[in-house]
Amino acid sequence: MTTSTTEVDLFSLELTDDPEVQNEVFLKIFNSGNGAAFDNLYRPDAISNLTGGPLTGEARTKGIIDLLAQGPTLKSVVKHSYTADDVTLIVVDFELGLPGEDGELVQVKGTCTDVIRRLENGKWMMAVDRPVADLTPES
Repeated sequence: MTTSTTEVDLFSLELTDDPEVQNEVFLKIFNSGNGAAFDNLYRPDAISNLTGGPLTGEARTKGIIDLLAQGPTLKSVVKHSYTADDVTLIVVDFELGLPGEDGELVQVKGTCTDVIRRLENGKWMMAVDRPVADLTPES
């Protein structure tokens, strides 16, 4: 097994208008468990229901940090992508592993609709993150 000597600076990773790159960046940062780095992908006024309800601002940041601190895992595949000037709509199918009460990961599958926007400085940022589970896992 080879170990990389180069650490990835999660805060330097950026979204792009390429949906595959956007998905890779999203997954890399989410699966790192670093909620602050993940929240750094969002516009300050972005809305996310990643934690179960639509949150923005400080509530979104806290929710994301708390969620990622639990060690969930995420896999996703881009299904559709549409770009119009400075807005991109991306639809992905996802599989989220959430730690259950016994520590085992509970798998939740669904579809996520993401809207990313390009800022005046050219940087793309998440504006809307709306994952919707296919089924609610049993407790």
